[in-house]
Amino acid sequence: MTDLAKMTYPVPPDRNPLAVYLAGLKPTGRRSMLSKLNRVAGLLGHTNALSVPWAELRFQHVAAVRSKLQEENLAAATVNATLAGLKGVARAAFNLGLMSGEDLERIRSVRPVRGEKLLAGRALTRDEVSALLRACVRRDGAGGARDAALIALMSAGGLRRAEVVALDRADYDAEKGELVVRGKGDKERMLYVTGGAARALTDWLERRGDEEGALFQPVSKGGRVLRRRMTDQAVYNALVKRARQAKVRRFSPHDLRRTFVSNLLDAGADVVTVQQLAGHANVQTTARYDRRGEEAKRRAVELVDTPYSRTGEIIL
Repeated sequence: MTDLAKMTYPVPPDRNPLAVYLAGLKPTGRRSMLSKLNRVAGLLGHTNALSVPWAELRFQHVAAVRSKLQEENLAAATVNATLAGLKGVARAAFNLGLMSGEDLERIRSVRPVRGEKLLAGRALTRDEVSALLRACVRRDGAGGARDAALIALMSAGGLRRAEVVALDRADYDAEKGELVVRGKGDKERMLYVTGGAARALTDWLERRGDEEGALFQPVSKGGRVLRRRMTDQAVYNALVKRARQAKVRRFSPHDLRRTFVSNLLDAGADVVTVQQLAGHANVQTTARYDRRGEEAKRRAVELVDTPYSRTGEIIL
């Protein structure tokens, strides 16, 4: 596709702009971005992102990638995230003294794409969440109790996978029902665990014990709680397993977060409060998580009555 295909970049990791850039991301973001940049590597004529001579990246390369990704009909958010990754790698190359400031500014001048597609993901219904929880408590002992607590907390608290596995026992105050969550950028927020979510978490803690360490831990096939931290992949696998057992249409872990936001908005919580509980940087992000659908819009419109009368009488 470009002259970059003719070049190789055999340098140590501490001199590789890609490696330096990825090292500054969190593990979950690192995997996602590496996947996007591997796609870019293919467009640039390389087998993978680690083999691309990123120090030779220029404006024309980034502009060409932007155009090609648009041709593939990818969502605007995906294209823009990829462009942000390319600009981040270019910034790393500049910081390593491998790229001029002029070339960096030209790359940064590549504009993001505009456009909206149908929102991804879905919100689970109350019946679906209930079915998932029943599938957990009816089998697997400690493993079922743990997964019930996971599902309850993620759907009632809107936690991301990475946030769930990062929780420690010390983060939860059962008496006050308060849970400290560390989100993106190490920003802390307070969540309030009540009702069924609190009961599910109490049941899991009875199995787990009150020892220090990770709040959610692996459970062996024999039902023994293993004293180490779960991975976010293990959370994903647990949700897939429970969806299959409950005969619930497959969903992503992030759909439980969408469920949380949608349920709060549907219950009448103001969007700023929901934003704070979800740990979003701005209200616009929170609005994109709303999956209440057309019925919620209909109910909202019905709140405003037009005072029309065929006879002309006054309607209060």
